[in-house]
Amino acid sequence: MLIIIFLCFGGFLAAFIDSIAGGGGLISMPVLLMSGLSPHLALGTNKFAGAFGCFSSAYRYKKSGKTNNELLKKLIPFTILGCILGVKCVLSISDTILNILVFIMILAVAIYTYFKKDLGSENTFESLTSKNIKLGIIMAFSLGFYDGFFGPGTGTFLVFALIKIYGFDFLHASANTKILNFTSNFTALILFMFNGQILYNIAIFYAISMVIGGYVGAKVAIKKGSTLIKPIFLVMAIGVAIKLIYQSV
Repeated sequence: MLIIIFLCFGGFLAAFIDSIAGGGGLISMPVLLMSGLSPHLALGTNKFAGAFGCFSSAYRYKKSGKTNNELLKKLIPFTILGCILGVKCVLSISDTILNILVFIMILAVAIYTYFKKDLGSENTFESLTSKNIKLGIIMAFSLGFYDGFFGPGTGTFLVFALIKIYGFDFLHASANTKILNFTSNFTALILFMFNGQILYNIAIFYAISMVIGGYVGAKVAIKKGSTLIKPIFLVMAIGVAIKLIYQSV
């Protein structure tokens, strides 16, 4: 019972933060590992619960009208394709090198966001063009692939990319990120299910707490807007970077 309470609290907090600015995996994975799960079971169980938590926040954002449906229709198929290839891909690069590369990229994103004071403060999106659609497709496929085989920082990269490519503010970027993130999470979840890497008696409780956390987090983000999202985004980006370099060391 104590483990279930611990999981529910951790799941709620992880999904709450993830729905606002991404980076919830910094909390959700350690919580599962501390509960005694093996790394593979923890990863699969986390995908199961995370997909449901991601769905609840995505639903709340969709309901608020902050998502761009025309854009998402074009990007979602490439996110799915990238994720499938990512999960199935046999990597030729070591985890240590990958950790360092992602650390450098995500730290650069955090530094740029901090010094670029007006980044994501206003929604300057005008229209979809052939150029930004092509850039979006490349971004969706690449980050879908990345989420499929590695994962940490996917939400952070998505938020930043959507701001830079389309001129969204943090709120609209987070809303569209949640839809794309749910797509890759759900795709990876199906593959984990087929490989028997989910502990369902824990995953169900974890998923329920994440559903609540994701919905509440999205509701708070919509109410508070970009002024709340940007500082949390920065904190989680730095947190992911520190975690990655710690694993490498």
